[in-house]
Amino acid sequence: MRKARLHVLITGGSRGIGAATAEAFANEGYAVTILYHRNAKRAEDLVVRLLQEGHEAIAISADIRDFAAVHHAVQKANLQFGAVDVLVSNAGIAGQQLFSDVTPEMFADMIQTHVTGLYNITKAVLPGMISRKTGSIVTVSSIWGITGASCEVAYSTAKAAVIGFTRALAKEVGPSDITVNCVAPGVIDTEMNQDLTSEEIQELCDQTPLGRMGTPKEIADVILFLASENAGFITGQVISPNGGLVI
Repeated sequence: MRKARLHVLITGGSRGIGAATAEAFANEGYAVTILYHRNAKRAEDLVVRLLQEGHEAIAISADIRDFAAVHHAVQKANLQFGAVDVLVSNAGIAGQQLFSDVTPEMFADMIQTHVTGLYNITKAVLPGMISRKTGSIVTVSSIWGITGASCEVAYSTAKAAVIGFTRALAKEVGPSDITVNCVAPGVIDTEMNQDLTSEEIQELCDQTPLGRMGTPKEIADVILFLASENAGFITGQVISPNGGLVI
């Protein structure tokens, strides 16, 4: 096992905000572990690009809902780069439908991916941080976890739970000098919004004071800051980069 650099583990790291976050941390000298579920080619392509740029990176497949699989993935990451210094819990799924159309299976999948997944990855990484009395955890929620969104009851519920988890854990692990913060993005130009029509996207942009969607890099930069020494006295907070859509 070697520990030449700080080690960041990013769930849902193969695309969108996760991929941009991997690039941001790599550019700051971190060894990067990308945890993905189904997007093997994207994860592998991202790792190849980072390696070509002189960074250290690996991709590991695991279903974030599977407790044993997540723990095994973290063990593999630890063997490669040493204990995780920064955890970015970004894995998630989207879903837009009337509440009357949300099946028990759909609701359970939303909760298991966002909430159980967060529990699983945190349980795997946190003991090492506590034993070393150092570390940073950044969770990724959504503006809809703060305000709620029509036709996104399941998604809003799951993302609100991420916020509650973040705030409570921050109080518990603060004495171990571990920070826990949440980023709750507004409307971001990622594939998660690909089901929105051009009219719906334009309407959201019109409602946003800055008049546009955010970029994955802009969210990645906030995540990177919250994990940095410059944010050492920030914990239990929810930062919402949303272009002024919600103030």
